[in-house]
Amino acid sequence: MSAYVIADVTVTDADQMAKYREWSTKAAAEFGATFMVRGGAITVLEGDWKPSRVVILQFPDSETVKKWYAGETYTHARKLRENAGVMRMVMVEGV
Repeated sequence: MSAYVIADVTVTDADQMAKYREWSTKAAAEFGATFMVRGGAITVLEGDWKPSRVVILQFPDSETVKKWYAGETYTHARKLRENAGVMRMVMVEGV
């Protein structure tokens, strides 16, 4: 069953976040993830959620997400992201 990582990102340091994106892209490729959404226009249809940048990644399954998140490349990416913004991230199993 596919698993999705959904992130709401608020960027505070664009240069540092660009370094994070470079490494997070490498990490996603290592684990066979596909970017379904990476930024783009947002329209709130209901509720008070006001995301500034949404990213959705599709992975083959939840075990792969866990390996990606704990993996060396994405761990490095997360370190690069420190003080570059605020990340809210969840994993959701899907179809």
